[in-house]
Amino acid sequence: MDLTVAPEPSAERRPQTLGGVVYLVMVAAALTGLAITVLGAWRTGVVWMGASLIGGAAGRLVLPDRKAGMLRVRRKRADVALMLLAGVALVVLAIVVPDQRGAG
Repeated sequence: MDLTVAPEPSAERRPQTLGGVVYLVMVAAALTGLAITVLGAWRTGVVWMGASLIGGAAGRLVLPDRKAGMLRVRRKRADVALMLLAGVALVVLAIVVPDQRGAG
């Protein structure tokens, strides 16, 4: 019977990899974009969210797999392609959607 006690997690939780830091910055930027969108400047907020995905794609592209942290979900090419595609799509949509003047 094994009665060893697992070490307690430290009270201070920090990302263990550079990819974890990039991921947290990406989430913070996306949440900032969401807040901006809720406050009424939807184009600016959507651009923030798209830029966070583009930044995450860049981070995943340059970081090796062992340091990618939570940015690593699939193979590198798939991760980069999907984040880049979603980020560029959000930015392009924020630019090309026409204003709805006169809509109540």
